[in-house]
Amino acid sequence: MRRCAAVALAVLAALSGCSLAPHYARPSMPDPPPVYKETADWKLATPADAVPRGEWWKMFQDPQLDALEGEVDAANQSLKAALARLEQARAQTRIARAAWFPTLTAQASATRGESSVYAPTYVAGKPRTGDSFLVGGDLSYEFDLFGRIRNTVAGARATEAASAGDVATLNLALHAELASDYFGLRGLDVQQQLLDRTVDDYARALQLTQNLYHGGAAAISDVQLAQTQLETARTQAEDTRLRRAQSEHAIAVLTGQEASSFALAARSGDAEFPAPAIDPGLPSQLLERRPDVAAAERRVAAANAAVGVARAAYFPLFSLVGGAGSQALSTSNLLTAPAEYWSIGPQALLTVFDAGLHAAQSAAAHAAYDEQVADYRGTVLIAYQEVEDNLAALRQLQRENVSQAAAVEAAQGALQQANLRYKGGLVTYLEVVTTENAALAARLAAVDIQTRRVNATVLLVKALGGDWRENPQ
Repeated sequence: MRRCAAVALAVLAALSGCSLAPHYARPSMPDPPPVYKETADWKLATPADAVPRGEWWKMFQDPQLDALEGEVDAANQSLKAALARLEQARAQTRIARAAWFPTLTAQASATRGESSVYAPTYVAGKPRTGDSFLVGGDLSYEFDLFGRIRNTVAGARATEAASAGDVATLNLALHAELASDYFGLRGLDVQQQLLDRTVDDYARALQLTQNLYHGGAAAISDVQLAQTQLETARTQAEDTRLRRAQSEHAIAVLTGQEASSFALAARSGDAEFPAPAIDPGLPSQLLERRPDVAAAERRVAAANAAVGVARAAYFPLFSLVGGAGSQALSTSNLLTAPAEYWSIGPQALLTVFDAGLHAAQSAAAHAAYDEQVADYRGTVLIAYQEVEDNLAALRQLQRENVSQAAAVEAAQGALQQANLRYKGGLVTYLEVVTTENAALAARLAAVDIQTRRVNATVLLVKALGGDWRENPQ
């Protein structure tokens, strides 16, 4: 009998290598193009994927930005929440792995009770009340014949890896958002200086026009035009202050600080924003670098494992169940040999009828797999789109920057001529106002283009999955 039991257990253990999950392969995508469409004259890279993405924002060589970026990892609350979700996923993996091992429980009880006279175990003449003491333990172990446990663990591990990808994606997004907000704020600083100088210039022009009007050399309409121009510039200046304050508040939240106590001093100067060259590399490497793509692929793997778990539900569940202990009516006999008991043996459980429950669970698992495959392919397409979008933006904004610089120079020349013609009495003040507004709009547009260029650089780094230079600084 013992030999038969041993043989049965050996067979069950050998069968534990089965798995009903479909063979997993990464969802297929069309072959990537050899180069990005929008690279034009860009140089192709030699990627170093094993190199950590590092502190890519240091390429902009702005110490204040570096200091702010350094606060994100330790203080940002969204990132802390994502790390907590990762810890939950790791715990779920440990929970799933626990099913690979036997479960051993211990119990002890002491009861006093009275039995019914009509109970089948009642013996006439015996006391109806009595004590019962029990000390024992139970053992259970599931033989993973059809891979239910194995696929559950595989799914948990894939989900954990996906959560790690989510953390990396959020980390990259937060650093990029901070850089974009920071450069946007610095662009507003430049615009604010420009508008404040313009308000001063317009105020002097208004005073001059009023003096001319009082001297009979200008019409009242010239004064009204100068007043309108001044107030419009003041409105623009105040609106710029509002936008800067909101950008400052956004930076405070990203660095885990209260907006009420956070402040960034305005920076003076008209220096151009840095726009370091970014090497986009090859499209074929993009999928290996983007953490959101990696997370989406791991969710496909988890869904594939869930299909195996659902399939295993159609088959019997084999377990080894045992128990041992001691039971007596008094504590003096509890630990004696006659009070001992034990049992051990295999157990099988098969659901014969469940009204289509397992079929529905299997269909749901297959549908969830199809959903994750679609999400993965969509994530890949978006990844390529984001790279192409920002490559195109950098190329076009560079061209816009050149043409806009020429526009600023031309507008400044036109303004000088308009002032001379007005002072000579050749044109009305309307031409001066029109030319001044055009010059102001050209200068503001030039600052906006420079800000958009540096933000496109930040977004390209984000789209590429972070810093991957061979020697990141």
